[in-house]
Amino acid sequence: MAQTQGRKTVGPEVGLRMASGRGQFWGGRALMIAGVCLVALAAIADPVLAASTEHNKLDGKALNLIWLVPFAGILLSIAIFPLTAPTFWHHHFGKVAAFWAVALIVPFFLTQGFSITFHEIMHTLLLEYVPFIILIGSLFTVAGGVYMRGNLHGSPVTNTSLLAIGAGIASLVGTTGASMLLIRPVIRANDDRKHSVHVFIFFIFLVSNIGGSLTPLGDPPLFLGFLQGVDFFWTTIHLWQPMLFVCAILLAGFFALDSYYYAKEGHLPRDPTPDSRIRLDGKRNFFLLAILIGFVLWSGLVDTLGKVHVFGIELDWKNIIRDLGLIGVAIASLAWTPKTVREANSFSWGPALEVAKLFAGIFITIIPAIAILKAGADGALSELVGVVTSADGTPNNPMYFWMTGTLSSFLDNAPTYLVFFNAAGGNAQELMGPLSSTLLAISLGAVFMGANTYIGNAPNFMVKAIVEDSGTAMPSFFGYMAWSVGILVPCFVLVHWLFL
Repeated sequence: MAQTQGRKTVGPEVGLRMASGRGQFWGGRALMIAGVCLVALAAIADPVLAASTEHNKLDGKALNLIWLVPFAGILLSIAIFPLTAPTFWHHHFGKVAAFWAVALIVPFFLTQGFSITFHEIMHTLLLEYVPFIILIGSLFTVAGGVYMRGNLHGSPVTNTSLLAIGAGIASLVGTTGASMLLIRPVIRANDDRKHSVHVFIFFIFLVSNIGGSLTPLGDPPLFLGFLQGVDFFWTTIHLWQPMLFVCAILLAGFFALDSYYYAKEGHLPRDPTPDSRIRLDGKRNFFLLAILIGFVLWSGLVDTLGKVHVFGIELDWKNIIRDLGLIGVAIASLAWTPKTVREANSFSWGPALEVAKLFAGIFITIIPAIAILKAGADGALSELVGVVTSADGTPNNPMYFWMTGTLSSFLDNAPTYLVFFNAAGGNAQELMGPLSSTLLAISLGAVFMGANTYIGNAPNFMVKAIVEDSGTAMPSFFGYMAWSVGILVPCFVLVHWLFL
């Protein structure tokens, strides 16, 4: 039975403690330092280093599969430790990520030399990791500044409407932002229900995953594609039909299931959180969100504002301005949002720091995998390339969909997207053009099938933890998979038939 009985919806064991004034100060300071570092790096750029870039390129043909061990190690650590050793993971995930990063960097330095190692790491950090973390952190900060007060009655119509709204806004505030904004109102709305587990399972399906399909802001894999050169609105144009198709099926199925349980429950006990008027605190953050979207959209529409070389890496000033603008938006959100709003949201920097540390390790250890995949049939992953390639040499789009989706289910959908993006050639213009169906398959697989397990996408496990702390027992890892296989996989089969 889902009862809160006056308990706080989020407790300390979830690791999402309320931010103190000092925590907000240092969070803003960290964002500011990141922006200053970008400017400083640009200021000390040495054009001489740019001339030697060609000599620093990594030859993926010369790498064997042993170089993939650190990448596989960090992904398996992320998949296994939170479930088997949660206390150890909570205290040491940063050390685990650092271990695997060092496990790559040291032998890489000894075998490839300083120039190649330094160039590859800086290329990855400056062009992919830093912009990725700045966007995720900015969305997290802005979304964490909005709190929905009041309570609704968790009827089938209300619950279906909340899930539809969450799926609708996920492409604007990100799946993490939408999940954190709505999960507590959904918990309060259903705290008198005898059967509510299905509500949170469908919440993970729709709000924490599939709803983020329409823009690079929605889900991390799509933003990585944006950083690789995929147009901002490409995902909107190509993914809206399968996204609406799956959402419609899931919402209709949820309404039918929730109506069945609602009728079965009959007379409900006294609601521990009676209905009250819904209010939004921190509404200034919607204005800041519009500015954030504007910066990202602008950087995708502008051709170039000129190039600058930082340690031999070519950066475009438009992207530097975008990232500094996003940092400014996050700082403004911290300054303009009352402390009480973030306290009500149980806002803390813990989840953002975890993402930053883990993805630092992921982005570093994925370097050899990307290089090998770019070597194609001449690389050590030629068999993987062969699996997703038809006999005539053209991409096997259904296999791209299922392979990307399967690995996204058990590893993490962001690095999995990068792996198959590069397996398909890694050229954004070609993938948006003659190979657009291949990019569609990769995008759908990564975003949709991240919902298959608790570990497929970051918001999944966060939602599970918050719901369990409210007093509702969520299914086990394999229990959740029974729901996802029974409900989601048939939907994905239909997506295969209709859209690929």
